Amino acid sequence: MTCAGAYAAWFRSRKKIEAQTIGRAEELAKRTVSEAEKDAERLRKDAQVEAKEKFYALKQDFDRQAQERRNELNGIERRLAQREEHLERKLAEVDERLKELAGRDRNIKAREKTIEDCERKLKGMIADQQRQLEQIAGLTSEDAKRVLLKSLESDARRDGALMVKRIEEEAKLKAENDAKKIVCMAIQRCAVDHTTETTVSVVDLPREDLKGRIIGREGRNIRALEQATGVDLIVDDTPEAIILSGFDPVRREIAKMAIEKLISDGRIHPSRIEEVVEKVKKELDERMRREGESVALELGQGDIPPEMLYLLGKLKFRTSYGQNMLQHSKEVAFLAGFMATELGLSPRIALRAGLFHDIGKAVDRETEGTHTELSVELCRKHGESKEVLDAIEAHHFDADFVSLESILVQVADAISAARPGARREMLENYVKRVRKLEEIADSFEGVAKAYALQAGREVRIIVESNKISDEQSIWLSKDIAKKIQSEMQYPGQIKVTVIRETRAIDYAK
Repeated sequence: MTCAGAYAAWFRSRKKIEAQTIGRAEELAKRTVSEAEKDAERLRKDAQVEAKEKFYALKQDFDRQAQERRNELNGIERRLAQREEHLERKLAEVDERLKELAGRDRNIKAREKTIEDCERKLKGMIADQQRQLEQIAGLTSEDAKRVLLKSLESDARRDGALMVKRIEEEAKLKAENDAKKIVCMAIQRCAVDHTTETTVSVVDLPREDLKGRIIGREGRNIRALEQATGVDLIVDDTPEAIILSGFDPVRREIAKMAIEKLISDGRIHPSRIEEVVEKVKKELDERMRREGESVALELGQGDIPPEMLYLLGKLKFRTSYGQNMLQHSKEVAFLAGFMATELGLSPRIALRAGLFHDIGKAVDRETEGTHTELSVELCRKHGESKEVLDAIEAHHFDADFVSLESILVQVADAISAARPGARREMLENYVKRVRKLEEIADSFEGVAKAYALQAGREVRIIVESNKISDEQSIWLSKDIAKKIQSEMQYPGQIKVTVIRETRAIDYAK
């Protein structure tokens, strides 16, 4: 009985334990199912977010491609409209010339009729004079003929002289009117922009606090930028912007591109600044080449050598009396080519001579010689024709005009330079003065770089530390200041700053 009761108690205990175990298992299963459902819901939401992001990216790519296609179609429509307008003008000119020829034909026929009438009258007069001479003077027929011929010859000479004079005056008047018409049409069809270059550039900042990062601790970053680029950085109260001041457009562009890269990268310190400036200089060289290619394609000249394309692009950062040389060269090429076409001359010779007439200005600051001599030499080196070389050489009257195309190039150059607002004398004088400052500093031994800053009120010289000591740098600043005083004229005073620093570089391997 005792065993049976114990077994029953054990059995009940066993059942209770099994019930509890089953309850816990069910509870665990519910929690597992709940967590699995939560994970599945989270995965579903993540998948939805990822799908939305992919959809948004694809939509942006599609919109960009669609916009590019629309821009391309708009460009094609504009070109077609321009061609249609050009054809309409050509047809109008042809109609006008046909009318002019028809008028000339009528005038010629009228003159022929007048000449025939005059011949009949002259024959009658000759016969009358012969009879009268024979009756009154008792001259022989041969003597009368000689007297009559002498009289007629005098009258014919007088009439011929008057006719020649009238024809010459009409020809001069018509030639002058035609020339004015062609020049006016060329100027009207030329759409090159004209803006006088300045000596400052503005870099927009995404945030105002970036000014402090560009300046750096104790101004080390801004000093590194000025030393690496030769451009004066002005950080003032202008909101979210800094100003780059310098007379050299290439230096200003290098400084602007370098600052924009440093801002986007986020790392701004002296060593990074020097690295970015060197990289930007290479990128700017490639950009110059692309600018040259763009101008060549715009003018339909696809056979220009790569070196000449690079020099053309370099003219984008070269000015003459404030006028951008690339825009000037493009305008001269267009004007000369158009006028050559209207006059029935060679548009290719006139266009290429106009395009390359000032290309020597891309290297005249590194090579001796006038820009005309350098332009001729560069074009001769790259296989340009003799006609193109002659036109370039004569565009400043350094040589005689040997062809009509060379005259057109000179005229187009004068038209482009004479446009109102195209050039400014004061800027060119200022650029010459600050460049003279740099040339004086560079003439001293041991000078690595020299930059004119503060609108020419300061010249900053970086010397080679292995050639110039600290004591010598003091005397160098005094020598440069004395030479500036003796060779230049300038308002106020010019600050001469000599910078010498030593760097030790090694690599852990």
